[in-house]
Amino acid sequence: MRAAPVDDFEPPGRRLGRAGLVIAQVLVVTLFAFLAARLWYLQVPMWDHYREMAMANHHQQLIVPATRGQILDATGRPLVNNRTELVVSGDYHELMGMKDNGRKVLSDLSEVLDVSPEKLQQRMRLCGPEVSRPCWPGSPYQPVTLADDVEPSVALQIMERAGDFPGISAQAHAVRSYPQGGHAAQLVGYLQPITQEELEAREDLRTQFTGIDQVGRDGVEASYDAQLRGDAGKRVLGVNNHGEVMEVISETPPEPGMHLVTHIDLGVQKLAEKALAEGMAKARPRYKADSGAAVVLDVRTGGVVAMASLPTYDPAIWRGGIDQETFDEMLSEEAGEPLLSRAVQGTYPPGSTFKVSSLAAAAENGYSLRSTYACPGSVNLAGQNYQNYAGQGHGPISLHKAIVVSCNTVFYNLGYQMWKKDGGLYPEGEPEEAMANMARGFGFGSPTGIDLPYETSGRIPDREWKRTFWQETRENNCHRGEHGYPEVAKTDPSRAAYLKLLAYEQCVEGFQWRANEAVNFSIGQGDVLVTPLQLANAYAAVANGGTLHEPRIGRALVSADGSKVKEIEPVVRDRLPVSDKTLEYLQKALTEVPKKGTAAGAFAGFPQDKVSVAGKTGSADVRGRQVSSWFASYAPADDPQFAIAVLVSQGGTGGMTAAPIAREIYEGIYGFESPGQAEGEGGSGPAEPLLPGGEPPEDLPAIRPDGSIDVLDR
Repeated sequence: MRAAPVDDFEPPGRRLGRAGLVIAQVLVVTLFAFLAARLWYLQVPMWDHYREMAMANHHQQLIVPATRGQILDATGRPLVNNRTELVVSGDYHELMGMKDNGRKVLSDLSEVLDVSPEKLQQRMRLCGPEVSRPCWPGSPYQPVTLADDVEPSVALQIMERAGDFPGISAQAHAVRSYPQGGHAAQLVGYLQPITQEELEAREDLRTQFTGIDQVGRDGVEASYDAQLRGDAGKRVLGVNNHGEVMEVISETPPEPGMHLVTHIDLGVQKLAEKALAEGMAKARPRYKADSGAAVVLDVRTGGVVAMASLPTYDPAIWRGGIDQETFDEMLSEEAGEPLLSRAVQGTYPPGSTFKVSSLAAAAENGYSLRSTYACPGSVNLAGQNYQNYAGQGHGPISLHKAIVVSCNTVFYNLGYQMWKKDGGLYPEGEPEEAMANMARGFGFGSPTGIDLPYETSGRIPDREWKRTFWQETRENNCHRGEHGYPEVAKTDPSRAAYLKLLAYEQCVEGFQWRANEAVNFSIGQGDVLVTPLQLANAYAAVANGGTLHEPRIGRALVSADGSKVKEIEPVVRDRLPVSDKTLEYLQKALTEVPKKGTAAGAFAGFPQDKVSVAGKTGSADVRGRQVSSWFASYAPADDPQFAIAVLVSQGGTGGMTAAPIAREIYEGIYGFESPGQAEGEGGSGPAEPLLPGGEPPEDLPAIRPDGSIDVLDR
């Protein structure tokens, strides 16, 4: 074998070194390619992102809150406005991030504020089902209010000793002011801090969140929250690496919220509340007179001129947080649940004020307006006896007189006959339900559509409602019927026996619409429930010729400088399903009630020749409660302008309590003297009319470019 040439020989080590060099070259090239790609990615696709991050190191963006618009009465007088006060707040996350959850800071702060450390710690807690007040109802990402309306010297101490109070700030805030105190409290509403849930659900709040924002929780503060709040501004500041502000890069000023001009007349509102309070006081101690409402509507537009609800409260209690005791009191029956608007959310049997609907139902379903109807002192229907008030009869009378003297037995018969016409207990096919359908046509049984939150619907029962109710409550009623009412039987055996029989009836055949229910329905009793606002709106429709409006608190929205005005136009909801003939008949009958009927005593001496009042009294019974007092009306009868409905819960008969309250409101509107004034005995009515000429103001109050408001001269 021939040996290989010396020059062709390559040691193994050299071959391995060359392979490693190639691999190293490939790795270097790959690395440079990766770095080049990374540089391209950072400089091209991510350029905007890193530019914003770099800018953020030198720019600081601030959201500037807008000033909330005022709520004004029809003449420009403030119902709600703003004032500036010093507020001390805590940063929830910064304090909770401390080892002791901020206890040392809050303890030091308590000495400056003269508030116990325990109270400050309570205010720092987030509200929840298991957390009693005081607590923080807002978002944990906004400053927690620890003290409001603090003295400037106190705020200065906190600012000068910022190092001693990490997470604590003292700043001037614009806060809501309620110059009228408890007047119109339920309809204006109140503000509360934005919750985390609201921030997550509402983009308009989230994108403009300043950290100190509040939202309307009730009344027009809630209904018109978006318009009242305005648009937040934005300020971009240039800062150095120490966080010091060097310049203002750009600034978009906030757009103040619009002012809400309402239909409310403050003078009429105060008078309605005063007359209601005095009327309730006069009804005691014979009657409990535990709560009440009075509604004044402009029948031509549906504008709410006044809406009183008692008991009331001062919305200022919500500022700076509310303690658990006060909060519980606001919701308690003992205090009368002052947060509840009796006018919009309270539901009650309307009693004889409901007869306008029942008469219309009869007239539109074949019962002659020219005929006479028996009005005995009592009547026996379907084996049950029904009586007139005090058992008084009037013989054969017209439906006109049945309204004037409020003859129950006439309407009992109408309700019973129309129930039988529908087939009684076992109707064949689809019953007409003429009484119930007419009531719905008057606006009962559904919300009026007023620009307030949480309006209740009331209730108009019929066969369908009865079956649904029975299905929902059958199991519970069967259980109660089986076991009876042992606790009630200890003190009231007859009532326990009645309840047991009722429960059994509901269990077995409670789906049936019985004769007694139809009979009671005809006079606004039984399961019928309405709100004072619904009743006022129905009588306004009778007054104006049949137009059913959606009542409105708001009349116009005006910009802070007065340059923009957006009128809130009246909204027609429907027409009463009543012929002109029936409507005129009703109007004539109602006009006689305060002159010759059940309200004649309350209106004795009232100048009917100057302003004729039309109306209807009502006295509503509920088992276990005293009779409630109603009066629904409008005036002037020949050229209607205002409808007034008054309710006093457990206040006696309509003619005794509610009608005199309505009279006092009419006297104030038109400037009539009460009998006491005429005799020099110091009556309660004002000498000057609250609404000169009996007309709400046609013009809006002028808002000047500088923000000042020209109150209309009445």
